[in-house]
Amino acid sequence: MLNSIMLLRLESADSRPLHEQLAAGIRRAVADGHWRPGDRLPPARDLAEQLDVNPNTVLRAFRQLRDEQLLEFRRGRGVTVAPRSPGAAAVKEAVHGLIALAAHHGYTRQELITMIEEAP
Repeated sequence: MLNSIMLLRLESADSRPLHEQLAAGIRRAVADGHWRPGDRLPPARDLAEQLDVNPNTVLRAFRQLRDEQLLEFRRGRGVTVAPRSPGAAAVKEAVHGLIALAAHHGYTRQELITMIEEAP
């Protein structure tokens, strides 16, 4: 579990609020298989202490991910990854769709990559 916590990084240079950065980091950890469906996440206080943020920041990220149905809150079990977490498969499916859309409109893969790199 501690190794998974170390995967989560909050960047002061990032313009996104801390809770959004944390939510994105958890999404990535789930997508990459570091946390799997049914796995229990660390308590908000422990995670907040490790990341040096307010526990409310962690709770806000957890609530956002619960609303997205990525996490579940269960009394006595804490916060767990939902059984049907989309993970990397959803991202890969979206990438394939984007590649097909770009090709349909006459863009090459390299032009698409350039657009992604230049996106804010």
